[in-house]
Amino acid sequence: MSSESTDVIGPASGEAAALVAIQGAIGGRPGVLPAARGLSHFGEHSLGWFALAGAGALAAHRRGDLVARRRYIEAGVGAFTAHAASVVIKRVVRRKRPNHPDINVGVGTPSKLSFPSSHATSTTAAAILLGRAAGLPPAVLPALVVPPMLVSRLVLGVHYPSDVTAGALVGALTAGAVIAADTRIEEQ
Repeated sequence: MSSESTDVIGPASGEAAALVAIQGAIGGRPGVLPAARGLSHFGEHSLGWFALAGAGALAAHRRGDLVARRRYIEAGVGAFTAHAASVVIKRVVRRKRPNHPDINVGVGTPSKLSFPSSHATSTTAAAILLGRAAGLPPAVLPALVVPPMLVSRLVLGVHYPSDVTAGALVGALTAGAVIAADTRIEEQ
């Protein structure tokens, strides 16, 4: 006689149900998954944000704008710091990524840990700081960049809504700390 156990998994509930709903509502639309994967690759380990910050710093240097150059460098440092903070928090919290059979995972991840989303963290910090370096009104770049990145992590099934929300908060706090430090530099 076999003693196989059959685990019965019920319908998704809570945040898993939210992911299933989001994937059902927009995940199948043309271009959504490729765009989400593109954002995922761009934001992996903050590399896309480093590249933009570096390009901005180089352009500012070439035109002799020392303030903009410093701010672009701060944007790269801020994105890296936010990413590093998210990795530390993940290792403390140890929340596993979504793992319900109704959730479609659309991209590989370097870690099995979910909270907070490193993509959300570094993207929020980078968007705030890059917008500042470019001289844009404070909310413009974050409003354009952050929501698509956060939704992409949900569409790809690799984060819960609370993961991306917490990530955005950590990123905003990191950017705020960088701006506060830069303000002190400017006052000297």
